[in-house]
Amino acid sequence: MKKIIVALMMLVAPLMLMAQNEEAKSIRFGYFSLEAAMKNAAEYGRIMHSLEELRAKYDAEMARVTEDFNAKYESFLEGQKDFAPSIRNKRQAELQDLMQKNIAFKAESERLLVQARKDALAPLTQRIFGIVQRIGMARGLAFVLNTDNNAAPFLHPALAENLNDALTEELK
Repeated sequence: MKKIIVALMMLVAPLMLMAQNEEAKSIRFGYFSLEAAMKNAAEYGRIMHSLEELRAKYDAEMARVTEDFNAKYESFLEGQKDFAPSIRNKRQAELQDLMQKNIAFKAESERLLVQARKDALAPLTQRIFGIVQRIGMARGLAFVLNTDNNAAPFLHPALAENLNDALTEELK
């Protein structure tokens, strides 16, 4: 009896492996580049323009505070030999404080610009993900990969489907 069961298992096991292999071959997936999709969207140019305007405002303010600092520093250098030690120390402390504030402002403005970009692109990203989901469902894909940042160094051409063109069409 044991021999029959073992023999039966030996016959069934290869058939099960072949069935699993055929099923694995039928699983398809898609891939796309989120960055390329964003750049192909109609609203991308408008978003980038508004972000550049915001950057220009921060740059103008940074130029203003740098100019203000430079003027105060030159004034300090010109008069430092005539200042009493307590006045010289006070003005040095003021300049140092101003420089610290300028450095903090620059760091904060960079952080705010990164956050503004993220916030401005969030609706477009969500829209793209919705389109990708719709395309993936319509084409019967098991999953879809974003290939940005070298996330997928190899995609088997017989199993993978490039969705960039379909996505570009949907975004127009």
